[in-house]
Amino acid sequence: MRTALNGTPKGEPVPLIARNVNQTIPSPPWRSSRDPFQLFTASFRLKMLSLKLQPKNGHPYQIVAFVWCRYMITQTLMKTTGNAPTDARNQPKTVLPDMASDRATLAAIAHQAMIARGLEPDFPLAAQKELAAIAGSAKATDNVRDLRNLLWASIDNDNSRDLDQLTVAESLAGGQVRILVAVADVDALVRKGSALDAHAARNTTSVYTPAAIFPMLPEALSTNLTSLNEDQDRLAIVADIVFKADGSLVSSELYRAQVHNRAKLAYNSVAAWLTGTGPAPKRIAEVPGLDENLRLQDRVAQRLTGLRHHHGALSLESLETQTLFAGDALSALELDQTNRATQLIEEFMVAANAVTAIFLAGKKFPSLRRVLRDPERWARIVQLAAEFKEQLPAAPDAVALEGFLTRRRAAAPEKFADLSLSVIKLIGRGEYALDLPGGDAPGHFALAVKDYTHSTAPNRRFPDLITQRLLKAALAGAPLPYTIPELTDLAKHCTDQEDAATKVERQVNKSAAALLLSGKVGQQFDAIVTGAADKGTWVRLLQPPTEGRLMQGTQGLKVGDHVRVKLIHTDVQRGFIDFARG
Repeated sequence: MRTALNGTPKGEPVPLIARNVNQTIPSPPWRSSRDPFQLFTASFRLKMLSLKLQPKNGHPYQIVAFVWCRYMITQTLMKTTGNAPTDARNQPKTVLPDMASDRATLAAIAHQAMIARGLEPDFPLAAQKELAAIAGSAKATDNVRDLRNLLWASIDNDNSRDLDQLTVAESLAGGQVRILVAVADVDALVRKGSALDAHAARNTTSVYTPAAIFPMLPEALSTNLTSLNEDQDRLAIVADIVFKADGSLVSSELYRAQVHNRAKLAYNSVAAWLTGTGPAPKRIAEVPGLDENLRLQDRVAQRLTGLRHHHGALSLESLETQTLFAGDALSALELDQTNRATQLIEEFMVAANAVTAIFLAGKKFPSLRRVLRDPERWARIVQLAAEFKEQLPAAPDAVALEGFLTRRRAAAPEKFADLSLSVIKLIGRGEYALDLPGGDAPGHFALAVKDYTHSTAPNRRFPDLITQRLLKAALAGAPLPYTIPELTDLAKHCTDQEDAATKVERQVNKSAAALLLSGKVGQQFDAIVTGAADKGTWVRLLQPPTEGRLMQGTQGLKVGDHVRVKLIHTDVQRGFIDFARG
């Protein structure tokens, strides 16, 4: 269960500590410290304290504290102590304040990082008032199909509560299969131009950090009223897609529908069941027919995977970690592994996004495409392949690159993640681009699809909500909900904010790793070299799976070398982890 930063479960009343005579109001931080993180933490604590006061009619202390906190945060974010001693990187040393818990420490760092990157961590009062006025989930109208009888199910992370999509399959004659993807109709409650919409448009994405989630929409919506929750009737946009036995597309249709989630499932347990390494999850066993329906979906997804990779979809692997807590104490870092269930959902989301782009083009509507252009640094990718005695063509060629990646995975699986990371950096990042009717969008190089948009996660990505509004207008024969200049500006803004959110998540993940290792200075670890250049040498520990900089003993090392290292320094605020050769 997600909790508030003070440990109170979400949705439960917050204790009115102002009535507790033993509660100590913190002293103004300028009396005790000039360190920017301590200043921020004090203001963060004061803000949290002010939020615990009864806020119904704007308690004067709460208003003053909130305004003061905002001012102090703005004033201290980019400052450092005047003559502070420096660390091994010649950076001013920081002193981490004594917070109540690891979770509170990381939450404070995340809150600071959000503001520093131009993201809004809190919902404005106008959005909160709009939320309070929403009485319940959106109701079906006459032009909405009733598909509640189908075996809809969601598959997501174990702790996910913002459920954006459901899937179901149906066998057809001639080996064809019909796949339906239902996407939550968020626009039904979050109207364009509302205060809720304005906040979503500012951040453009939910931000997921180890100790705190900053949702694009309030959790009362994104995890409840606009979430496709188990055993609830919800409105959705359905992508109805028919595939041949070999995975090629036959036809597609999009429409509005009412759906009912029969089972909230999780990736890891579903994958274990599909591969025969674990039992059927409880809901699969309880819902008649769901087991065979999911196995049918899995068979189709495997065909789609094979077909896309045949056309050049890249088999890249990333080392994403999940931060684990024991209560509020940081306990471990665990690698997130791709599995059969994640592949199933990925394939159907790619398919739904592709047919959505095709549908909008067919209706002569503009669309916000998700594109990954041909790599500008292709020559460097060619050089990288040559280091393994492989030859790639002079011009960007996804099929040739996928062949190279497949061979390297087979030859050296333990080093493939690092090779993947190098390729990912050279390919560049995706972006949002406006595609006008009759235009020629560049497509997505890594996914091997020409027509592609983001449409399947409107609770947590604003481009998907934009696409949903375009879809609903096209289905209804209504005018465009956005002007072309608006869409042009939104494409760039969404790209920029996505980049800012990624940097926040990366920064806090590094801080979590530094915090986990902070009590192990002097210990030695097995590691692999992940980067070796003039600007520095980087290593990744085998356990816990985290990366840091090798400050001493870098001579003669190259990427892929195994090395023994000793931890010599951590900086939790900055996320620095420094090693010396063991």
